[in-house]
Amino acid sequence: MRSTTPASAPKHRPSQQRHRRIGRGWLAVAAAALGTAGVATAVQPSDGAAATPAPGYQQDELRRDTSALQALGITGVQARVTTASGRDLVSAAGVAVAGTNRPVPRDGYFRMASTGKALMATVVLQLAGEGRLSLGDTVDRWLPGVIDGKGNDGRKITVRRLLQSTSGLHDDLPGFDTPQEYYRHRYDSYTPEQIVARAMRHHPDFQPGTGWSYSNTGYVVLGMIVEKATGRPWQEEVESRILKPLGMNHTYLPGTTSTLRRPHADGYHVFASGERTDVTEQIVPDLGGYVSTTADVNRFFQGLLGGELLSEARMAEMKDTVPVAERFEAFWPGGRYGLGLVNRPLTCGGSYWSHQGGEAGYITLNGATDDGSRTVTVSMTTSFHDLDETIRQQKAASGLVDRALCDTSGDRQDK
Repeated sequence: MRSTTPASAPKHRPSQQRHRRIGRGWLAVAAAALGTAGVATAVQPSDGAAATPAPGYQQDELRRDTSALQALGITGVQARVTTASGRDLVSAAGVAVAGTNRPVPRDGYFRMASTGKALMATVVLQLAGEGRLSLGDTVDRWLPGVIDGKGNDGRKITVRRLLQSTSGLHDDLPGFDTPQEYYRHRYDSYTPEQIVARAMRHHPDFQPGTGWSYSNTGYVVLGMIVEKATGRPWQEEVESRILKPLGMNHTYLPGTTSTLRRPHADGYHVFASGERTDVTEQIVPDLGGYVSTTADVNRFFQGLLGGELLSEARMAEMKDTVPVAERFEAFWPGGRYGLGLVNRPLTCGGSYWSHQGGEAGYITLNGATDDGSRTVTVSMTTSFHDLDETIRQQKAASGLVDRALCDTSGDRQDK
């Protein structure tokens, strides 16, 4: 968990606009913007297509949906649907680098961002199953005095509340509001202690257990607790407990390396000025920094929901959900948050599990059926400052996930 950056690492100046950062905590940023903009929350999970998908969601339909996403102003899109038989449908649209004809790699690397929270939650639940920690443990049990001041109290925040974003911890993550700030600060890095200290400058969003608010800071604290409980960096626990057992050989933490392995499409952000900037190259805080592929993300959800990582009892705890905050309904209509997993309704009935993320110009949506037999991951390489564009992007990508998971006729044909 420890960064190689010394405690004197550069700190951004205080700013009223700092919460409008790119990438880091994209979901929380967008939700905060909704709260101030008064945007209606009646957004459907489909992008306008019929609620009941046409029979046989196959390669042509996936190609249509990725092309529709690219037409919304997204530079590049790649998507993968893994069926119950293990057959993959893969499609890519747009370009890997703006202004060129380079195609988006169909198996390219991207920053998976907050999807990494599901990895962290899985490790914590495994440790709880081994009796090495308890979901009822307080933060102070493991990190005495770390959560303190401005009304924050580590004696009242449990591991479960950290996992479920009901801790009330406020986010104050470093980031960039303009292209100039990006170029000036893209190589800055921070220790977990520095990230938590930033949050301690704010009052909590609510008293622990009395509300729900997406908290990246809470998962930074979880990483620190895992390190205390195991005596090893949390990244090593993720590696040995999840990545290696599932064969996720293309998922890694770049650490202080600011670039991605190849092949990859570049990530872009459209700032308030309207300027589209390549923001691929930067140092990302560890928890949000995992780089992966659509095949590996699908494999993770397949393994998790298929019972390869957690016992039935621990899986039930992970799926014990609470409603998300009202302002978040625009992004997760009908969404409920478990322990590092999001549950969302399907237009065809039932629901699916996921955890999307946004980081450094990469936006990732994913989904899996309740047993993990059918999974889908979508990676897009443009994020927007404009809220309407963000909602339009989110809605269309959610529609792709919905249609891909609703239709299982291809699964039957493959068997």
